[in-house]
Amino acid sequence: MREVAWLFLKLGTIAFGGPAAHIAMMREEVVRRRRWLSDEQFVDLLGATNLIPGPNSTEMAIHLGFLRAGWPGLIAGGICFIVPAMLIVLGCAWLYVRYGARPEAGWFLYGVKPVIIAIVVQAMWGLLRSAVKGYLLGAIGVVTLMLSLLGANEIALLLGGGVVAVLLTTVGNRGVAAPLGLGAGVGLTTLFLVFLKIGSVLYGSGYVLLAFLRHDFVDRLGWLTDRQLLDAIAIGQVTPGPVFTTATFIGYVLGGIPGAALATLGIFLPSFVFVALSHPLVPKIRASRRAGAFLDGVNVAALGLMAAVTWQLGRAAIVDLTTAALALVALALLLRFKLNSAWLVLGGSAVGAALRLRG
Repeated sequence: MREVAWLFLKLGTIAFGGPAAHIAMMREEVVRRRRWLSDEQFVDLLGATNLIPGPNSTEMAIHLGFLRAGWPGLIAGGICFIVPAMLIVLGCAWLYVRYGARPEAGWFLYGVKPVIIAIVVQAMWGLLRSAVKGYLLGAIGVVTLMLSLLGANEIALLLGGGVVAVLLTTVGNRGVAAPLGLGAGVGLTTLFLVFLKIGSVLYGSGYVLLAFLRHDFVDRLGWLTDRQLLDAIAIGQVTPGPVFTTATFIGYVLGGIPGAALATLGIFLPSFVFVALSHPLVPKIRASRRAGAFLDGVNVAALGLMAAVTWQLGRAAIVDLTTAALALVALALLLRFKLNSAWLVLGGSAVGAALRLRG
């Protein structure tokens, strides 16, 4: 368990670049360096994380901890990967609340926001090539995009995409349960329940989180503006560890330390439960034809959601020629050189600071 705790404390502190980068670093540590498992076993666990809701890289940390040290390792792997990132984001949230209204902070985020849009577009492009395996799956993604722009519920769209894909590949399947609802609490209770719901139903990459956050906190509750949501996303991207620690930032902005703690607990708690339930079933889940078809449908629906939310947030981030140029340059660098996204975010902040000094 000490091995597990030390490894994931380190990764939670230095793992920049999003879920794909996190998983690549985990493979380097546990397959090549420490030889805890083989490449084949690692791929099996990665497949399992794609079949359950929640943040993939965090769930890989939980799976690997469970594999190495049993139940204590399951808890240690997840907590040690989350806590360093949570504390870093919490410090950023404190600075944001204290200094966020100052012109310097505004110029910093002015340069970061268009870079974030470019990072999401690049992530979508990478997923597109692997998720869209045919015209029918592509059509599911396009329909999801259109329905999302018209205001359809994200959970229903994700589940619907999975069900339609299963129906297209098998005969005589039954329907799926209705989307989960949110409790009738208020204040901190509502905050916790919203993040618990998101952590319980979110499929796809961490970037799909943006669609859920915008629906609940911008459109439905009206607690955040699009610009504030982009600020939260920027902090989640520039800091190491799980992108889902964006919840920590939002929780602190809305409810201080208690809000940050409840938001973080709510969004990550389901992952521990899902991994504990699914880990013994990994071979069967991976071999299931219907589970694979459902995952295909969910993935393309997630791409549609990502496209819709990128369009909506892009209108708030790209406000003039300078921000448009920043977004295009960042996208070109990502596609051509595959740079670590954290460096691009820092570069965007430097451009904002430089423009501030010139002004």
